[in-house]
Amino acid sequence: MTTDDATLVLGVDLDGVCADYEGGFRAAVVRQHDRDPADLPPQTVLDQFTEWGLDPESFARTHRLAVTEDRMFRHMRAMPGVSEALWELSDAGVWIRIITHRLCVNWAHEVTAADTAAWLDEQRIPYRDLCFIGAKPDVGADIYVEDSPTNVLALRAAGHHTIVFDQAYNRHLPAPRAHDWPEVVAQVRAVLHARQRQARLPLD
Repeated sequence: MTTDDATLVLGVDLDGVCADYEGGFRAAVVRQHDRDPADLPPQTVLDQFTEWGLDPESFARTHRLAVTEDRMFRHMRAMPGVSEALWELSDAGVWIRIITHRLCVNWAHEVTAADTAAWLDEQRIPYRDLCFIGAKPDVGADIYVEDSPTNVLALRAAGHHTIVFDQAYNRHLPAPRAHDWPEVVAQVRAVLHARQRQARLPLD
């Protein structure tokens, strides 16, 4: 699906931005490894949860079971205010493009895609496109909302306006930054209004 040049496209990440991935994965670790939730602090570095004592192999195994058995992508908690915020922007004419790199577990794509779509519907999150892709700079959007430091740096290096959605593991990154969804709305509306003013300027 394509947009015209006048439409503002907002590229929205899911995990850590719309959905509480860390909380969902914490519940899976507690169940699978019989861990005390109090021993699983918030991540300060976005990696494969080495701060929780997982190595790459145990992370991959735990994540796979979280997706296929716990159905984490179907049951994760939504970030506060995300539905209302995205509806406000959608009603203002912003094109919502969900962009996520969830198809990273071999032989689990069907459940991942289905649970993602079901979660978006259940949480009443509006969107026009749903993109499963790792190379986010290749997805056309005017503004991105992203939590991953790696993705933020890649998007900004490609010249894209990227809002950092605040998490403990990305606080070393410079602004623009939003601490919650109302702040995202304010920043996106500012860009939208600037674009609309520019469009109304008389031609020479």
